[in-house]
Amino acid sequence: MHKQIPISVYIHFPWCIKKCPYCDFNSHAISNPIPQKQYYQACIQDFNNSIPLLNGRKLQSIFIGGGTPSLIEPLYLQLLLEHIQPYCHNNTEVTMEVNPGSFEIAKFQDFFQAGINRLSIGVQSFNEYHLKKLGRVHNSKQAIHAVTTAQDIGFDNINIDIMHSLPSQTIEQAKLDIQKALDLNIQHISYYQLTLEPNTYFHLYPPQNLPNHDITYQIEKQGKQLLHKAQFLQYEISAYAKIECKHNLNYWKFGDYLGIGAGAHGKITTQNNILRTHKNKQPQTYISQINKNSTNPQKILTKQDIIIEFMLGALRLYKGFNYELFYQRTGLTTDAIEDNLSVAVQAGLIDLENNTVTPSDTGRRFLNNLLEIFLPR
Repeated sequence: MHKQIPISVYIHFPWCIKKCPYCDFNSHAISNPIPQKQYYQACIQDFNNSIPLLNGRKLQSIFIGGGTPSLIEPLYLQLLLEHIQPYCHNNTEVTMEVNPGSFEIAKFQDFFQAGINRLSIGVQSFNEYHLKKLGRVHNSKQAIHAVTTAQDIGFDNINIDIMHSLPSQTIEQAKLDIQKALDLNIQHISYYQLTLEPNTYFHLYPPQNLPNHDITYQIEKQGKQLLHKAQFLQYEISAYAKIECKHNLNYWKFGDYLGIGAGAHGKITTQNNILRTHKNKQPQTYISQINKNSTNPQKILTKQDIIIEFMLGALRLYKGFNYELFYQRTGLTTDAIEDNLSVAVQAGLIDLENNTVTPSDTGRRFLNNLLEIFLPR
């Protein structure tokens, strides 16, 4: 079974120009020159150490995230991708997260030539006031320029991140952000609410004048209407697309993936177990450990771990999942979740028909309540 599960690789670049106040990712603001060569070499060694976990499978996607991975010197990116290429399909999706700053834009041609075929551009908003409130280092003009420059170079699979329910944001302002993104003729929009995550500046010092629940609901509802009118299909709670993202779908469907880089996590299915792997968050410690240690720190998931982790992804999917996928990815029969499904149906949070579990509109809106049903009691 494990040999048929699709596999991807996530590569983490942990540095950024400035830590955004809402960001809870493993990122470190630049204070000294980035040890790019040493980090590239560590990532190569990390990947080499992980090759046995592929078990002969080809990578269906590569995702380079951060931090701000567009700070990478293109030469190191090219060498890294060349090293990984023999383990890829002919049509492997290769995504890089980029910021719309002018310094990164100057590298887009090099990224394209290095083999990146999908960009995920962290716009967040086209409103200057909201960009400042979010601590972004770009402005609206740079965001638009980043997208049009990428298109001129040849990128034809572009995602834009748009955040909503921002400080003092009105419904019309939120809709205008979506409309400006649609006007750029891109293929994918990640549209999600600002959340105050633990261990972030915003969690310690919450921004003032956040929209209330009623306004947030209208922002989401009317934003969704705009996206559907533009023929962007919602295939996940916060993802709308004309071209779906292979890498994220693999996450949500409980596929396997290698985690390369400082703080990167992975998930691997073996013949007997499902494993979680993780790397040290501190870049220098990561580099040192990778050079000394040829093994991946691993945790074997329990039955309850497997169930809740599967549900964390699959219940985000607009179409949900069928029983066959649950068995293929977990090795468990639906007997393991039969009681939970009954509770969810009775609560009106899922629809169950033809062995397919689909979140209801209420279930999507109150996803946390739905997920709680599958937690161990």
